[in-house]
Order: sequence, then C-alpha cells, then structure tokens
Amino acid sequence: MPTEILMPALSPTMEEGTLAKWLVKEGDEVSSGDILAEIETDKATMEFEAVDEGTIGKILISEGSEGVKVNTPIAVLLEEGESADDIDTSASTKEEKPQAEAAPKAAEAETPEAGYGRGASDANEATGKSDSQAPAAPKSEKGERIFASPLARRIAADKELDLSQIDGSGPRGRIVKADVENAQPTAAKSDSAAPAKDAAPVAQAAATGPSADAVAKMYEGREYEEVTLNGMRKTIAARLTEAKQTVPHFYLRRDIQIDALLSFRSDLNKQLESRSVKLSVNDFIIKACALALQSVPDANAVWAGDRILKLKPSDVAVAVAIEGGLFTPVLQDADTKSLSTLSAQMKDLANRARDRKLAPHEYQGGSFAISNLGMFGIDNFDAVINPPHGAILAVGAGVKKPIIGKDGEVTAATVMSVTLSVDHRVIDGALGAQLLNAIVENLENPMVMLA
Repeated sequence: MPTEILMPALSPTMEEGTLAKWLVKEGDEVSSGDILAEIETDKATMEFEAVDEGTIGKILISEGSEGVKVNTPIAVLLEEGESADDIDTSASTKEEKPQAEAAPKAAEAETPEAGYGRGASDANEATGKSDSQAPAAPKSEKGERIFASPLARRIAADKELDLSQIDGSGPRGRIVKADVENAQPTAAKSDSAAPAKDAAPVAQAAATGPSADAVAKMYEGREYEEVTLNGMRKTIAARLTEAKQTVPHFYLRRDIQIDALLSFRSDLNKQLESRSVKLSVNDFIIKACALALQSVPDANAVWAGDRILKLKPSDVAVAVAIEGGLFTPVLQDADTKSLSTLSAQMKDLANRARDRKLAPHEYQGGSFAISNLGMFGIDNFDAVINPPHGAILAVGAGVKKPIIGKDGEVTAATVMSVTLSVDHRVIDGALGAQLLNAIVENLENPMVMLA
C-alpha cells in the first residue's frame, strides 16, 4: 500500500503551514534525508526531509498552498513494486485527518514517524481485519458525524461500544485507540449538556468581537485595502489575545539613571575596537536581567498550567521586530556569558530572525523576555507577557532629564524608563519588586556585572 506523506509539525505550536515550494516532482526517487519541500510555519521557512526511501508517486498539495493543516496528506510515496495505479486518494478526502496540534501521546500509538502515515492496510494488520471489514464512519443520534480513527472504530465495534458516548482525546476531539480501550459502557448523555455546547460558539464570538463580514459591512462604501493574515500574524493575534485574556498582568515601573552605563560602555567599546566588537545598551540590559534572575531565583519561573516551573539557568528572550511581525529568540545561559559573547549571539539571532531562518528551539523557551522600543524614540510602554514566561521588561529610550541630586541640587541625567509586566500567578508584587530592583542595581552599577 502506498505511503502518505503528511504535513509535518515543525514546531510544538504549529497547527498549519504554507507549502512554499516542492523540491521534488512526481516520479523522482528519494532517500531518507533528502529535502522534499520548503514549508513556511508561523515563524520561519524550514526544509522538510524524507524519512523513507521510495518514489514520489503523486503530489497532493500544490506549492504555494496556504493553511495546510498538520497531518494533512501532501504527497504519496511508492515503495519498490508499487505503481501510481495503487494510489487511492479518495480515502484522504473522505476521512478527516488529525489536525492542528502535535498528536498527543494517546494518538502516537496509532501514528508512525512524524510526517508519514501508512495506508489503511497497516492498521488492519494490527487487528487481522481487511479493509472491507472496517466499520463505516459512525454518526450520532442527531445525524452528526463522529470523528474517530479507523482502528478506534474497529475496537469499538468489537467491544460493542457506542462511540457517541466516548469523549475523544485526540486532535480536535478525535476518538483514538486509547479512548475506546479505556471506555466503559455508559448511559446516554443527558440533553442538558447540549445548550452549553451550543452556546460555546456564541461565547467565543462575543470574546473575539464582530465577525469579518460584520466589520466589512461596517466600512462598506469606504476605501480600504484588505490584508490577508499570514501564519505569523495569526499566531501573534491568537497568543497575545490569549495572554491578555488569561494572564493576570500587573505592572512595575522604574526610572534608571544610565550615565554610568553609557560611560562604561564607551570605555569598553574602545578597548574592544581591535576585536571588531561593539556593545549596545541592549547587551547590557540582557546581562543585567540574566544576573537579576539569578539574584532573585524565585522569579526565574514560568506558569505550567497546574504548577510553576522554577528554572535554574537564565534563558532570556529578546523581541526582534521583522517585517510583518516579530520573533523572540532566546539567549540560553545568558548569566554565564560575557557581554561580547551575548552581543555576537544577539546579532546573529536577530539577523537570522529577519531572514526567518531560526530553528524552533532558538525562539522557544526562556522564562523572561525583553522588549526594547527605545531606539524608536518611545519613552515608556507596557509589554504583553509571552506565555509561559513569568515576566517581560519593556524598555524605553534614554532621555536627558533634570533630577534632584543626592545633596538636593538640581542636575541633569540620562534617564531610561522601564516597565516590568508580571504574571501574578507566578510572581507576586514584592517578588516582582525585588527582581526589578536587582535589574536597576545592575544597570546603574554596570561594573558589578563583570565581577
């Protein structure tokens, strides 16, 4: 039976992608490790490698196709002795494929290596049944289709279970093998649950605002340009909406006098000039935050649903603006690295972020983030936390301001305003204040960061 090549999940959060370019054509021989296609995720364009060897029998999804769901068949691979006549793509259109999330452990028992799925005959081998013996797709009492894997349907038929009474744990509520193996005969579900289920779309619509059609009608007769959302903008919209709706933000603000920092940076850059190293203020901010997380270890934490994870290393994410969105590449173990090393790594990550060449592990993780808009002349702002991070520091521009000196005299100083956005589930007010104080101490006394 020919092998279906499935749309891969190239990152843990990938739900769909754009099949940007095929690097093979029908009839090509491929081996394990060969590059089959370029796929655009919400963050980057990545190469998709072959897992098995064989011949590309048919390409199912044309290049340039957007919004291709994870685990959707995109091509068919033929093994030795198989021909294109063996390909039956009707099953791919009739049977809903697992979508969106990377398959949970329960589904992994039924799914081969990522990106590939065998034909129905392989699932039948597990039960000793032929294709003709596979039960038809079941429907509920209301005539609605119940989505379950073929193997789950067969096991349910053997155990005489009613699939309409089983809750699926697979992607999009799909019933998988583990669900039916663990299921017990139950009484029919009461109709009292139906109103709540029917009300869910209404509640969701209310939470996300008016529909696209309603907004378009609102501006009917006015001149505008419609911009289609790419994967990155969809992800930014979804994640940050979720963050503002579900993360209890609170904000801590401080002004930091950075004249000593600017002078120290100037001296260091003169000494590093022969090595072609030029430190930025942002490099010092990264180092200051990383050391502060070590000084206040309880704040070096992330929210994990039903628990808090306290990290040992200081992995600091830094927002990088790119065309159409942003990346947050992560500088791992930032507390242990020199300023020159942080500077070089940050430049490399930022350049590859703008080219969308970062690998998922380079922009995922971390416990803390920095968003610096000072170079755009912004004095201060409040940043939105990027879950599961415990906090994010919003950094404004350094501005000359009159201040009151230690002896009561009025003098001028370069002042940088920062705002720490904090997830109250992870960090309480006093702990957040300790963290921000440690950051301020490091930046106002930069030489301590070299100790």
